[in-house]
Amino acid sequence: MLAKILSFTLVGINARIVEVEVDISRGLPAFSTVGLAEGAVRESKERVKASIKNSGYEFPSDRITVNLAPADIKKEGSAFDLPMALGILGATGLISPESYAASLVLGELSLDGVIRPIKGALPAAIMAVQQGLKDIFLPLENAMEAAVVDGISIYPVKTLSQLVECLNGIREVPALKIDRGTFFKEPGFEVDFSDVRGQENVKRAMEIAAAGGHNMIMIGPPGAGKTMLAKRLHTILPQLSFEEALETSKIYSVMGLMPKGYGLVQTRPFRSPHHTISDAGLIGGGQSPKPGEVSLAHNGVLFLDELPEFRKNVLEVLRQPMEQGYVTISRANSSVTYPANFMLVGAMNPCPCGFLGDPKHECTCSYVQVQRYRSKISGPLMDRIDIHMDVPPVRYQDLAGEGEGLSSSEMFERVKRARALQEKRFRGTKMHTNAEMNSRLIRRFCRLDRDSSDLLEGAMERFGLSARAHSRILKIARTIADLEQSPEIRASHVGEAIQYRTLDRRFLG
Repeated sequence: MLAKILSFTLVGINARIVEVEVDISRGLPAFSTVGLAEGAVRESKERVKASIKNSGYEFPSDRITVNLAPADIKKEGSAFDLPMALGILGATGLISPESYAASLVLGELSLDGVIRPIKGALPAAIMAVQQGLKDIFLPLENAMEAAVVDGISIYPVKTLSQLVECLNGIREVPALKIDRGTFFKEPGFEVDFSDVRGQENVKRAMEIAAAGGHNMIMIGPPGAGKTMLAKRLHTILPQLSFEEALETSKIYSVMGLMPKGYGLVQTRPFRSPHHTISDAGLIGGGQSPKPGEVSLAHNGVLFLDELPEFRKNVLEVLRQPMEQGYVTISRANSSVTYPANFMLVGAMNPCPCGFLGDPKHECTCSYVQVQRYRSKISGPLMDRIDIHMDVPPVRYQDLAGEGEGLSSSEMFERVKRARALQEKRFRGTKMHTNAEMNSRLIRRFCRLDRDSSDLLEGAMERFGLSARAHSRILKIARTIADLEQSPEIRASHVGEAIQYRTLDRRFLG
């Protein structure tokens, strides 16, 4: 007999429907899987066989052939266990074909028949709605992320026997019903900018970076608080919109990193990979390309601590996603595009020993060592970073003082108002923040009066700034004006913006 069950496979962060065809015919006992199945899929026959037997059903001692169609798409993962088991039971007549005809089935089986969670339940549910399917049967642990999607009934199941009894009408499995308005909760952070003593100038720069979506680098000696500041940046970023949360959650679902008990990623990601990471780990890749850290930081923050310690070839691959907001990974048999629209925050010492320019510590590095250390970050990459900020050592008076500095909540409110202006400004375009403006929009929204223009011209000549630095200054000035709710860019805004680019002349010189 022949049975057909609908399941899925992942292509990038999107799902493709797969028809699992199970044929049982007379012959010597055998179990073969065809349809471009990789190792984990081929191994599923052992899990399926043990699971059916240990669930109290008879496993047929005939020739079993499983075809995964379409046959020209590579099938990966363990989500085919459950549809294969249902196909075998359906082909032997234990389940009526009508009971699963318009349903999507996915899940990994343990040897005792328990259904284990899988990767990619959210993209699968989105695909099921697009295909016009009515139901989706999936592991209990994946139910919340699938329930985000409207237009389909979600049936979470725990065991193979429970699902078989449900399809046969013996036991009722209630559909998961939740209020989609509860997916977003007020984010609670364990860290706050008020924890940081001193460094009010750096906090100001981080507020500007958050308000305009600008990339940023901090340069200062060890112990100045660079890492501490960076880890608090996402506490002042605006809350994810539903569309942003959905796209970010798809990436985390594909990687199996969805937070337990939540249907969506609730807060903007903060990723901080170690400097030993490979270019494939940062950008994504592998034999079957998977998202890298730049995609896991999508709509959030990518923090690279000790920036010059990263291998130069690893840093250089950041240039394309920083400009385009996505990364394309090509292999001989496939090409996959992943979103990668992130804020880059880097931190580094001014020299190998860390004390160049420190009035209280002597630098032991030679000129050649300093130049070699700084040359690990190329000029083109540094040019793509909007804000360069010196982080001086913290004074004792600030450490010992009892008063608290700016809190995350105060900074968040100003950032929120500035972002609201930008959403209104860029309505009807694909852009959301000042950092994303192209040349045409810069000319339209960053017009300067005579005083501001003279100030910028003088800075360009004195510091030898590039044309790209000129654009960055205008974008930063626009953001500073937005923080003050000012429709015009004034000379004071340009002056403050220039101070965040003066590192060009001594860092790149």
